[in-house]
Amino acid sequence: MASKVSNTAADALSGVLFDGMTIMAGGFGLCGIPENLTGAIREAGVKDLTIISNNCGVDDFGLGILLAGGQIRKMISSYVGENKLFAELYLSGKLELEFNPQGTLAERIRAGGAGIPAFFTKTGVGTLVAEGKEVREFDGELYVMERGLTADLAIVKAYKGDHAGNLTYRRTARNFNPMMATAGKVTVAEVEELVVTGQLDKDNIHTPGIYVDRLVEGAHFEKRIEQRTTRPREEVA
Repeated sequence: MASKVSNTAADALSGVLFDGMTIMAGGFGLCGIPENLTGAIREAGVKDLTIISNNCGVDDFGLGILLAGGQIRKMISSYVGENKLFAELYLSGKLELEFNPQGTLAERIRAGGAGIPAFFTKTGVGTLVAEGKEVREFDGELYVMERGLTADLAIVKAYKGDHAGNLTYRRTARNFNPMMATAGKVTVAEVEELVVTGQLDKDNIHTPGIYVDRLVEGAHFEKRIEQRTTRPREEVA
């Protein structure tokens, strides 16, 4: 069987990228984002992209670098408040945006990965979220239909991975990454540490290797803190 392991992020994306494609990108804020793969997409220069991600990074990091490069046409997200360029592009009509309640976005991705084309939820009924969508009554309550999401490519970031593509995420990085790994036609993972197959704790494998087509050990992880919230130190007499 051919190896899933690539030497570089660019190699891992070789032959996969094309203009106009849809990409799912894992992470929450700047936590658990595939930094190296995002950089490789930036260097590849593909454009007219639809990006499915909880947010769009910040102005000079994460998915924000694709935005700055003019590569993103549309975002499907739930929170975009940390990126000034995003706001400017959206308000000027240069960027399409499909807003989702955060739980709905997560479930749309999970549904897509499970082969579920649509589902009904109470979230968003009676709001702008429901405009243009089917609303149906179940047991006396109204629910809005949401479509499952899939992508041409899913890029995810894990703490450890083995040569078979099994992945383990660390703490908060286990956010959108596991469900996105199931919903891409091609899934490429970057890991902090690549280990020999069989070395991972089998009870703590969050994404089975069957979902992962390629993986790469990241060359560098900056791991920025999106917002520092600390209280002043108490003065010692």
